[in-house]
Amino acid sequence: MLAKRIIPCLDVDKGRVVKGKKFKDIQDVADPVELAKRYNDAGADELVFYDITASNEERNIFLDVVEKVAREISIPFAVGGGIRSIDDIHSVLRSGAEKVSINSAAISNLELIREAAAKFGNQCIVLSIDAKETASGKWEVVINGGRKYTGIDAIEWAKKGEELGAGEIVVNAIDTDGEKNGYNLELTKAIADAVNIPIIASGGAGTLEHFSTVLKEANADAALAASVFHYGEIPIPKLKAYLDKENITVRR
Repeated sequence: MLAKRIIPCLDVDKGRVVKGKKFKDIQDVADPVELAKRYNDAGADELVFYDITASNEERNIFLDVVEKVAREISIPFAVGGGIRSIDDIHSVLRSGAEKVSINSAAISNLELIREAAAKFGNQCIVLSIDAKETASGKWEVVINGGRKYTGIDAIEWAKKGEELGAGEIVVNAIDTDGEKNGYNLELTKAIADAVNIPIIASGGAGTLEHFSTVLKEANADAALAASVFHYGEIPIPKLKAYLDKENITVRR
């Protein structure tokens, strides 16, 4: 059985790691390079960096931060936010990231994922889906940092992303983001059951049990979280020891 991955998420704005709830009430947290080093040393399997305002502000991504992080850590990391072209992807990978996470740009340019997967390999391309529940068992894709509704069904979009060549999918439930009441199991499982590529659950981790539940019951391949790690509420070594006791295979 493949090991389940634990992935801290660092939302970056103006060169600093920040965190909010449901994409609002943004608070300053830390320096991204220092935080990345801490997670590398603590045993995180990967990291994800999102430039949370790049797409909405239509500006380029923070390549200087990517380069600094790449020099300091040994684990893989993905970068997203403001990636709109093959050149953007090439720049991020050349700066030291192993993966790129594409969200808003994939909606406006369906060929971006296909072209990127063909050029750089499926393993480099992550489709990030921000989804908001609109009815029971229905979720809509929202882009531009939660600011713009697309009318696109999240499960159908996940299937389309796999067809286009995405190597894995981050499923971020806006309704549970930052609330620490648990991941959206129904949404995560629906997408995991609809595709054959790895699914990373995001949005809502608050306890050790939330991680084990989403990895076991919702068929997630990885669990992503931010504030519980940033503020030291759940140390990664403690989380992995707990998951190991729950018979969930993790890298120790």
